[in-house]
Amino acid sequence: MTTIDGKYGVLRELSRYGNVTLSEVRAAEGVTRQVAWFDISTPADRQAFHAYRSVLRALNPAGLTDIVARPGAYYAVWQTVGGLPLEGALAQPKKRQETVDNVRTLAARLAEHGYALSDADIMLEGDEPRIAYLRALQLPRTPEDIAARNAPTLAALNGGRIKRPRQPGAWLTFIPGLLFLGGAVYLGAQAAQIYLNPPVREVAAVGGQDARTAAKKLTADGFRVAYTEGQVGNQGVGTIIRQEPAAGTNLPIGRLITLTVNNPPSVEVPKLEEQNLDQARNTLKDRSMVLGKVLKVDGTLTNTPEGRIVSQLPEAGSPAQRGQPVQVMVSTGISGKETWLPSLTGLTVDQAREYARTAGLVITKVSEQPSDKPPGSVLEQTPAPFVRVEVGGPVTLTVAVARYSPPSRPAGSLPLPPPPEPETPESEVPSGPQPLPQEATPEPLPQEQIPAPQEPADTTVPTTQEGSATVPDAETGTPETTAPETRSVSFEYTFPADLPAGTYSVVVSDANGERQILQPTDASQLAGRNANSSQPIQVVGDAVFIVRQDGADYATVNPN
Repeated sequence: MTTIDGKYGVLRELSRYGNVTLSEVRAAEGVTRQVAWFDISTPADRQAFHAYRSVLRALNPAGLTDIVARPGAYYAVWQTVGGLPLEGALAQPKKRQETVDNVRTLAARLAEHGYALSDADIMLEGDEPRIAYLRALQLPRTPEDIAARNAPTLAALNGGRIKRPRQPGAWLTFIPGLLFLGGAVYLGAQAAQIYLNPPVREVAAVGGQDARTAAKKLTADGFRVAYTEGQVGNQGVGTIIRQEPAAGTNLPIGRLITLTVNNPPSVEVPKLEEQNLDQARNTLKDRSMVLGKVLKVDGTLTNTPEGRIVSQLPEAGSPAQRGQPVQVMVSTGISGKETWLPSLTGLTVDQAREYARTAGLVITKVSEQPSDKPPGSVLEQTPAPFVRVEVGGPVTLTVAVARYSPPSRPAGSLPLPPPPEPETPESEVPSGPQPLPQEATPEPLPQEQIPAPQEPADTTVPTTQEGSATVPDAETGTPETTAPETRSVSFEYTFPADLPAGTYSVVVSDANGERQILQPTDASQLAGRNANSSQPIQVVGDAVFIVRQDGADYATVNPN
């Protein structure tokens, strides 16, 4: 036998409409019930079910015994209600006045929530109509549609004879009529006096109060009230931000007072799923919203790790007012399940994080390793591919970074050769290469025209002066290079309180390249905290500290 939620055995299917299946079931105690099962596949379906549940709580039907709303199980349980069906009462030639009044009252209550009499199975117990079953609607009906659907039933109520209860002493009813007539004459005279000479009262101050409270206070003083909308950022929604005429003005009773109600534009509800509570509070703070009721649910069905949000109400992307609370369901963890990861090699960190989330695991550490692979791609993973681990466990990734590190400062320009010395008039210039003009770019002389180095030291070479002037010496022609200075610096940085989710690391970059000084750490452990080096850090040349989020640069910090 098919069971519903492990508690109700299905005997037969009664009807199916929309995403609702009505079945006759047998409960654990052996009694027969009816279960309306809702197939929830979209956020709109979930929102329609919660609206239906709110209507049931407001009407409190006699046939409703239980209503369940949790991930994967949305249904209502109904019991049999005794009495005369409403259709049978309508067919009777005589109807009691109490029955007619009570049915009209029930029709008005259903219309308040967008339902007609035809949407409910109604049983009469004496003169009291009771709801045995209420069919769910995807959207509330319009007032025009409700009036059209209720018209045949209300017309049948008014048809035939209506038996009204007799009141004893009916012959004395003319006496209250006379008294009423006399009172009407007196009150008419008083009203004329007030209209011609209305009393004057001071307008009370209602700024900052709730719109309904302010209107009640002003109408109690005898004034008429009208509303208009405005917006300010430092008052609650629905409060009075301005009144005209102003407070303290003396006005005749019956005059109109216009109240401006704070109604700022709606904001879009952010997505909170997969975040923890601290991250959700920061996300809502950016939208001027607050975290509402927090419910704990089992995360096994959704593969959601402990402490992460499973669902939210209102849904992400729906409009809401500033300051409105958002209710969330938080996972209590995944129990009794194992999972595994495929090979993540070659994927980006974001793609690997999505695989881990689907498997019910959490990436807690991302290390960098120089490689010829594309930067940001996964090189290694722990646990290894296809190894079975407990759901909710940690995952460590090693990602590739470029091997080349740019120099921390430019190399500078090379020195030019020394200018040629002026010719000496007394010395003879032998045949050989002549010095180039001074304004031209100096060029080295051919080596074969320079005397060989094996000649004796006392041998006179005629071209010594000019040659030495035009050919730079090997020692003087080589530019001098100074080794970068080694110094001690310190690191200090305060992470923002609204630090985005991810894994953060800190490296120092100097003339010798990059090296890591802070191992990859989750954002939840760093948000709002101050990080500093406990000991001086040795660097060579110019240096800078780089804060990285999931392998990408997030911020740069100059050393102290």
